[in-house]
Amino acid sequence: MHRNLLALIFVASMVPLAAEAVDSENFRVRSTADLVEICSVPPSDAMYAAATGFCHGYGVGAFHYDQASVSGPGGKPFVCLHNPPPSRTEAIEAFLLWTRENPQYMGEPAVETLFRWLVAKWPCPK
Repeated sequence: MHRNLLALIFVASMVPLAAEAVDSENFRVRSTADLVEICSVPPSDAMYAAATGFCHGYGVGAFHYDQASVSGPGGKPFVCLHNPPPSRTEAIEAFLLWTRENPQYMGEPAVETLFRWLVAKWPCPK
């Protein structure tokens, strides 16, 4: 689904969710679980810098793609952030909390889950 490339704004401060350390396989982002694992790396983890950069890049890249895809005359956004928008820290904390409350999506593609969460959190008026 074309619209499923929408993403969220990611953070500089990660919230630990998982007990296991992230490894190179998580960076393939084969599922939402991989993205959650990457975005949950605590500062004490040896992969923290790489995970944080990847988390930011994944989210910001998808978010910018979505903005570009709806910027034309016929564009209809699905996500309408509040003004002012949430901070990156607030957004990632909300996403990670939502994934804990909705574990049924952990096996789905990460970008699909990002869309699902963003539309649930900040839907545009109809």
